[in-house]
Amino acid sequence: MRHAAALLFSLVIGYPAYAADLPIFDAHLHYSHDAWETIPPKDAIAILRKAGLKRALISSSGDDGQQRLHAEAPDLVLRSLRPYRSRGDVSTWVRDETVPPYLEERLKKYRYVAIGEFHLYGADADLPVPRRLVQLAKQNGLVLHAHSDADAVERLFKQWPEAKIIWAHSGFDRPEKVRETLRRHPNLWADLAFRSDHGSGGKVSPEWRAAFMEFPNRFMVGTDSFTPERWHYIVEHANWSRQWLADLPPELAERIAWKNGDALFEGLLKSK
Repeated sequence: MRHAAALLFSLVIGYPAYAADLPIFDAHLHYSHDAWETIPPKDAIAILRKAGLKRALISSSGDDGQQRLHAEAPDLVLRSLRPYRSRGDVSTWVRDETVPPYLEERLKKYRYVAIGEFHLYGADADLPVPRRLVQLAKQNGLVLHAHSDADAVERLFKQWPEAKIIWAHSGFDRPEKVRETLRRHPNLWADLAFRSDHGSGGKVSPEWRAAFMEFPNRFMVGTDSFTPERWHYIVEHANWSRQWLADLPPELAERIAWKNGDALFEGLLKSK
């Protein structure tokens, strides 16, 4: 019955049955204070399961949101620690000396797989507060999730050459620039959150296809629920992702859809 439904679904929307059934690893979600006030944890988890998510990397401002989701679905929710206690911290955290003690306190209390998503640009990466964030990630063996320009990514790797970094939104950069940066850093992954240029009209552009083919193990799907309203888009975004993934060879589509995310966090999940 399930396969018959998948076949019918594929015929209706015009992509192969294998793609209609693809699980998704969403590498970029938030469940911040304004979201949990309007979408209770049980309802949020129901949305994630309806979207067919295998796992989701979720952070929140402040940190209590993702803890509530993890308590509801520890099999689904991977916790990432943001340096933000509220939305206002986005532009001030890099010079806020109260951030490191906050991170230290949360790291003692909970187990995470990543730190981020954090916004960090250029030379700000070398300020004391971001440097301490990197040190804490290193001490705890955590992935960094950086909403950054290429300059900040380079600076983060200079501080910690062995770091594993997810480049949020692929830096909002051109695919050619993304490829250049990925070539320099074998421990850099890129999420595709909040951008559509790679899969417009259900087709992958030649420039992005070249990037995916060159780095089949380094791209991941992401929705970016940065406002509560975006939670109601998660199911639609997962199905939209399956449409453009169907324009790729099946093995490559599976890697980007979920296997790359699983592979990146596999060791951390075993240790935690």
